[in-house]
Amino acid sequence: MNYLLYLTNKFITNEKVLTYKDIDLLRNFINNQSRILPRRLTKLSAREQKQITKAIKQARILALLPFINYK
Repeated sequence: MNYLLYLTNKFITNEKVLTYKDIDLLRNFINNQSRILPRRLTKLSAREQKQITKAIKQARILALLPFINYK
């Protein structure tokens, strides 16, 4: 599978605040089945991974991101 984030955490910097509103950023951290990518693939710290996970879950509840990607 070809994941976008086999590289270092290019998409997140310390100055950037992670919110559920930044859908383009959050889409980089879910695969084509709408599953959240693990830390070993995203190369994020534990704190950043928790923030990403929380933001993705909030976006799903608010219907900004899908729970399931139908194909």
